[in-house]
Amino acid sequence: MTLIDGKAVSTQIKKEIAEEVKEIVAKGGKRPHLAAILVGHDGGSETYVASKVKACEACGFKSSLIRYEEDVTEKELLQKVEDLNKDADVDGFIVQLPLPKHISEQKVIEAIDYRKDVDGFHPINVGRLSIGLPCYISATPNGILELLRRYKIETSGKKCVVLGRSNIVGKPMAALMMQKAYPGNATVTVCHSRTANIAEECKTADIIIAALGQPEFVKAEMVKEGAVVIDVGTTRLPSTKTKSGFKLHGDVDFENVAPKCSFITPVPGGVGPMTIVSLMRNTLLAGKKEIYK
Repeated sequence: MTLIDGKAVSTQIKKEIAEEVKEIVAKGGKRPHLAAILVGHDGGSETYVASKVKACEACGFKSSLIRYEEDVTEKELLQKVEDLNKDADVDGFIVQLPLPKHISEQKVIEAIDYRKDVDGFHPINVGRLSIGLPCYISATPNGILELLRRYKIETSGKKCVVLGRSNIVGKPMAALMMQKAYPGNATVTVCHSRTANIAEECKTADIIIAALGQPEFVKAEMVKEGAVVIDVGTTRLPSTKTKSGFKLHGDVDFENVAPKCSFITPVPGGVGPMTIVSLMRNTLLAGKKEIYK
């Protein structure tokens, strides 16, 4: 069993990006600039945004954090999105989700200029992804592809089961694993809360990508010997063993599943760090105007 070390891979990629940025700036080019909008004080969102700001520093990017209180109006937020769309110095920006209930997330996503949508959530980027055109790929699926690539995991002709059908992970992941490329060329089955025979589907899979948000859902009896298991889950559960009072749990019963796997990602330290570094790569592409001129 090989443990897929997302932390080590992400550190390596940040170094690669920093080197490239150094070269761009040395040749008189513009330093990539990522902006982030954070609404309210959600613990998870605060942590993610802090990690993104730190990653920007490591990559040599310029970063801006724009904060609003929970009671910001939708109109005010949409105006800020419009300002960032027009700001020539900002190459890419994100609006950290989830947003308060009185704000339409979809409306905000669609208001972002797709050429600056480094989260890859805009319908134009999603549509281009589905037909294999260059685009900003949403960060978590893109990070998973990079792990498969760096660990040289064979995907062509393999059966891949994606657990979950979210717009952020499940759907784009399935589309990417089907594409005529490496990693890709897999036969993909998407399972979700209405799937009648999830255990049987998983049992036949060469690759399982679990993104359900249900702690320890994937049990050892659902996994065949030698399978590759990618765990996207990050559910905070109370714990007396940690200083913070909670512990992150993945969607996979790691302790019992790991011995059966050829490759497996841990939680934390697997997919998580790759999500942030994928956002950095999209920002670099935005800065270089490599996808959209």
